[in-house]
Amino acid sequence: MNTLKAEKRDMTIKARKLRREGFVTGCIFGRELAESIPLKMEKASVDRLLKTEGKGGQVMLDVDGTTYNALIKEVDFNPLKGTIDEIDFQVLVSGEKVHSTAEIHLVNHEKLAAGVAQQMLHEVSFKALPAALVDKIQIDIGDMKVGDTLKVKDLDIANNNEIVLTTDPEDVVVTITEVHGATASEDGAEGEAAAE
Repeated sequence: MNTLKAEKRDMTIKARKLRREGFVTGCIFGRELAESIPLKMEKASVDRLLKTEGKGGQVMLDVDGTTYNALIKEVDFNPLKGTIDEIDFQVLVSGEKVHSTAEIHLVNHEKLAAGVAQQMLHEVSFKALPAALVDKIQIDIGDMKVGDTLKVKDLDIANNNEIVLTTDPEDVVVTITEVHGATASEDGAEGEAAAE
């Protein structure tokens, strides 16, 4: 598990000033904390962490020498600057279920014999104990065909007894549709003529 160093943030210093100085702001909260703790973290460390972990990932958070097993609860990107402004964490308590999300990643696009993948859902929400948390779901779409649809209930996470889905199991994750373009329409016309 990744470790991230953080410091308690002095709230008299504005977040904008800290960001200019190379920090990302955020907070850590949880039932076992008396109150949420405002944090500042080095931008380079946060960038390194987010290369392997995203929202829903677990991290050991070292706050001024105290280590917390934490969940990445929220990541706020600044789309104009392409930087992370804020990252929030929730302290995990073993034996207590927590709300989280798993990001959906489609793999093997290039192996699709025909059609194009339309991804309708990019994350699945669920509740689980810390030990059962999932942060990424990989879906191999290489063998799917035009007209194939995958729903949340078809994913491995839906059949995991340790996970309670909060996303509707009937929600469509990905569907394979025909490619609409010059070559595709010619092929389609021939297909229709053959079908008649």
